[in-house]
Amino acid sequence: MADSSASGPSSQPAREYRGPVPELYEEALRLRRRGCTVPEIAKRVGVARSTAFQWVRHLPIDRDSEEARARRRAHSKVMTDAQWGQHRAARDAARAEAVAKAAAWVKQLRPRELILVGAAIYWCEGGKAKPWRPNDCRVKFINSDPVLVLLFLRFVEALGVGPAALRFRVSIHENADAAEAVRWWAELVGVPTGEFQRTSLKRHRPETKRQNAGEGYRGCLTVNVLRSSRLYWKIEGIMKGMSDGVPGWGR
Repeated sequence: MADSSASGPSSQPAREYRGPVPELYEEALRLRRRGCTVPEIAKRVGVARSTAFQWVRHLPIDRDSEEARARRRAHSKVMTDAQWGQHRAARDAARAEAVAKAAAWVKQLRPRELILVGAAIYWCEGGKAKPWRPNDCRVKFINSDPVLVLLFLRFVEALGVGPAALRFRVSIHENADAAEAVRWWAELVGVPTGEFQRTSLKRHRPETKRQNAGEGYRGCLTVNVLRSSRLYWKIEGIMKGMSDGVPGWGR
């Protein structure tokens, strides 16, 4: 019978190595230095949270790093979307229904309605004579909203202005795609790009944070009506008639 006491340490099975895997350990440290939290490190490296904590507990998290701030913003957005997602969906559905009902109520503008609406649009958004330039009565309309631009064109058409009397110019920031903007506006108004006047470029100011940027930014379209003093007087008269035809405020 074998003597069990004869068994020495060399006869014991080797213990499994439980130290950090070098590649995973280094990756965990790298993520920590970039501002990752322990749960994020554990998920991305593929280890238990307790293991990730042991590996990086000597490194305080840098909460001021750009990546950490970006992650906090992303996390905040996820939480906000989860909390308000249902409310936003209901709001968007209610808005779409209200817009559809209002559009159905309008149906089609009669010529008189079109002229009244067009005059009001111009008086809000178009060029007007100033006290220091009382006789500057040129009709000049500039806007970035394609709906208002098209309404204005239908308005001047209803007042007898033909296409030959119209001139178009795009105004856009110099760091945007001016050529693409011209093509887009030209397709909208049905005028060849070659008939557009030279584009007016606005100087880019890096210190100004603009919101009107990106793929959907197409600048503004200016529509000039040639020899338009009498047309301006007519618009001015329509607005006076509209003002006189409405009772005073509070009456």
